Amino acid sequence: AAQARFGAVMCCCGPCAMYRRSALTLLLDQYEAQFFRGRPSDFGEDRHLTILMLKAGFRTEYVPDAIAATVVPHRLGPYLRQQLRWARSTFRDTFLALRLLPELDGYLTLDVIGQNLGPFLLAISTLAALAELVFGGSIPWWTGLTIAAMTMVRCSVAAVRARDLRFIGFSLHTPINILLFAT
Repeated sequence: AAQARFGAVMCCCGPCAMYRRSALTLLLDQYEAQFFRGRPSDFGEDRHLTILMLKAGFRTEYVPDAIAATVVPHRLGPYLRQQLRWARSTFRDTFLALRLLPELDGYLTLDVIGQNLGPFLLAISTLAALAELVFGGSIPWWTGLTIAAMTMVRCSVAAVRARDLRFIGFSLHTPINILLFAT
């Protein structure tokens, strides 16, 4: 919702994304020929198509009352694999997005960089905390404070930009990212 204020939602989710046929046919060849590091890629199709649309000059929008049926993981293992697959897609398609971000908006640039840099900073903070625990016997208070502050700042910015306090709830993704990067 925060990104929609700029007409550039960076990922139109597959189950409820809709595209004009003329726009889709224009980009179909690029979309079907996805490669990453020289290999065909078949993950993150929704994010990849969204970036292609933005690169072609189309707007992408968020519709808060859209409803779609989809299959979701019911167990932790498949859920964590899904989150890892989505994280890989985010990192891969960020390279495509970096070239077009300056044309769109400064907030979007900050948001996309945060999506990619944030998990790495969380991983480093978590590893530093574990090292302190192993070698020092405790975890410094500032480590937990740093992780919480990074999470709350990012979620608060999104909540203010979207004018929706529910975005504060996205701070729950931090423990998931820490778990994924720590395992």
